[in-house]
Amino acid sequence: MKKLKILLSAILASALSLSLFASCGGGTSSTDTTTTQAPAATTTTTQAVASADTTQAPADTTAAPSVSGNLNIWSFTNELQTFALAFQKAHPEIKVQYTMIPMTDGEYQTKVQSAISSGQVPDVIGLEASFVKSYVESDMLMDLTDLKPLADQLQCYQFMLDVGTYNGQLKGFTYQATPGALFYRRSLAKEYFGTDDPVEIQKLLSDMDKFQQAAETVKQKSNGNTYMVCSTGDFTSPIYANRQQPWVVDNKLTIDPKVDYLMDVAKTFRDNGYEAQATQWQEGWFAGMKDTLTDASGNAKKVFCYFLPTWGLPYVLMQNAPDTSGDWAMCNGPLPYSWGGTWMGVMNGAKNVDAAKEFIKFATLNEQTLKDWALGTYTNAYLKAIDPTIGDTQAQGAGDFVVSQKVVNEITSQFDNAETSKYLGGQNNYKAFAETAPTISLKLMQGTDDAIQRAFNDPLNNYVTGSATKEEALQQFKDAVRAEFPDLIIE
Repeated sequence: MKKLKILLSAILASALSLSLFASCGGGTSSTDTTTTQAPAATTTTTQAVASADTTQAPADTTAAPSVSGNLNIWSFTNELQTFALAFQKAHPEIKVQYTMIPMTDGEYQTKVQSAISSGQVPDVIGLEASFVKSYVESDMLMDLTDLKPLADQLQCYQFMLDVGTYNGQLKGFTYQATPGALFYRRSLAKEYFGTDDPVEIQKLLSDMDKFQQAAETVKQKSNGNTYMVCSTGDFTSPIYANRQQPWVVDNKLTIDPKVDYLMDVAKTFRDNGYEAQATQWQEGWFAGMKDTLTDASGNAKKVFCYFLPTWGLPYVLMQNAPDTSGDWAMCNGPLPYSWGGTWMGVMNGAKNVDAAKEFIKFATLNEQTLKDWALGTYTNAYLKAIDPTIGDTQAQGAGDFVVSQKVVNEITSQFDNAETSKYLGGQNNYKAFAETAPTISLKLMQGTDDAIQRAFNDPLNNYVTGSATKEEALQQFKDAVRAEFPDLIIE
């Protein structure tokens, strides 16, 4: 999983959904079209090189006799290119063309729309969490419900399948699941709570009332030198995920009580000095991870915990705070939630539907492929044996949390000594995510979510900083949504 490259390029280029209180986005920096020719016969065997200390033979998938021709795949991330290469190896009779398009300023979505208008659509497209549901709710994607029995056999997590489903039609599948967790500093937990045991810390932080009580404890015992969280933006994904109503009901904007609750929590943490007043994805937020955070007077400050999903461990914490390795642990936290993910679907109008569906099955519904993906089989050497032109950064490292509960259960023990587990002081992160994943629901997710939640960013910040009352902030929010969706009923 190369989530950080996807995520940070989107952040730094001002992509669709990342800002102070935004959810995960994805993107790349350039358009890249690669045609992978059918590989020559080879006797080379590449074993998995995984930090999980495992050697797993790559999937031995044979092509369906009726599948042939050209397969055109578009995405915003080179993750799908890895699957495309592996698929090409398994299906030498298919010529795969892979095109990577950046998400900067909506370029990816714009090109997809242009392709639809011209009638020259790709066969398969990648779909990021910020916009996947808008595609699933449209008529742009084919109904792939006939593939669901394969998902059932693999015990795919229902919350990820729900995202790809609309009006009973399953249009999008994914290879990964992205449950969220709470990552905290072991040394600080011992200092303020007398234990760093994830089981005991979870008891102390099992709901938001307890979480706030713990924040006061941290403040008091640290004399205000340690913040519970780094940014009030950290609360948005967990709280949004636990609403009882979607944003839009019968074409009317619906403000769930959890939205009001989010405002109260954010304001309380700001006013009481429980958070560092940093902005997500900016330097202060990262500084809190690596013990370089200071206040305006230059006094050293620390941060107790961060809300992050599966990809947040290897691509946010481990890459930005390597010197704190071993001093982190994780627990479920006060609220179940999911953050991010990549789906794929087959376009209506695709020229090679059979090959497109075969690719979806290979990448998301094949037990061996999912094991290969999670365990690090797809090394650069393995992929270069298929296409020597791919460069040196295409490898998929071990550790991505896959969508199949069956596969997760089978491979979890192989991460006992993984680099991710070492970073967590010996805690198996795969096992921890496996425990929280079944509690997550994404049934409320709608295609308008990203735009509506972005519209709430500035009003929420205005309320937290005291530049607007709650009533004024809510009105600002409604005005922003009205400007984005003029046909929506807003009272």
